[in-house]
Amino acid sequence: MDTTTHIRTFVEVVRCGGFSEAARQLGVVPSVVAQRIAQLEAELQARLFERTTRKVTLTEAGERLHLRAAGVVAEFEDLLHAVRRDEGKPEGHLRVMAPTTLTMEQLGDVFCAFLATHPRITLELSLVDRSTNPAEAGFDLAISGRAASYEGVVDVPLCPVQPVLCAAPAYLKERGTPTHPRDLADHACIAFAPTGTSWAFQSARGVVTVDVHPRLLADDNRTVLRATLQGLGVALLPRYIAGAELAKGTLVPLLPKHEPQENWFKAYVPRRKMGTARVKALLEFLQENWAGGSL
Repeated sequence: MDTTTHIRTFVEVVRCGGFSEAARQLGVVPSVVAQRIAQLEAELQARLFERTTRKVTLTEAGERLHLRAAGVVAEFEDLLHAVRRDEGKPEGHLRVMAPTTLTMEQLGDVFCAFLATHPRITLELSLVDRSTNPAEAGFDLAISGRAASYEGVVDVPLCPVQPVLCAAPAYLKERGTPTHPRDLADHACIAFAPTGTSWAFQSARGVVTVDVHPRLLADDNRTVLRATLQGLGVALLPRYIAGAELAKGTLVPLLPKHEPQENWFKAYVPRRKMGTARVKALLEFLQENWAGGSL
């Protein structure tokens, strides 16, 4: 049995979510994919998929195999590409994880420009707003604004984010304007779930941290923005989200003497991927075409 081919087929079925699409990607007919999976299950003496007419779902044994197999296959393909590629022309497949709103606002265009510049690279983009270890999830690179660190993963700072505390004039007219971060305990707050409900502010005496009790907790900053515009509460929003509304006056900045603490969008790269040509190419492209400013 060609175990390497069968493992690669297994990983492709998981990636594509079914036998037919995996077969198309591999350039074979679906019956060949089914035969390879059956032979792999026989070799392992374990059922890897639960099959229905519409989809395939990993069994517990399949999940255990995929946890390790995705990384092994990726490393094997990296080796093949490294041997046969032309110098200066990165090629291969990239799996990238990025925040939803940031990708829709900015990174989507950057990724498209990257693909236009590197015709030998294909990109699989997953929009994920939770904190996830890219090495364990089988990604080549993840972009996140969360303060996180993972064993075996290198974090590369890309772009600082300056949040702004703000509210709609109608809300402030009804509830009053806070003058100190501790006043937020008495206000309705709209919170972005990945940022959390512990908000930190800079002051002349150092960092002031306040725990807010949100009226709305959402994992999408556009939803936070809409709720704030409707006067539902005070929000801590990135300037790249709130800037236009602040300029129009539909949102008002608060606590000018207590700036919210800055954070960073970073690229999180599994250490074993740092030397891969296509990963290096994407990192360099992000640094040259997106990083450097302030959001």
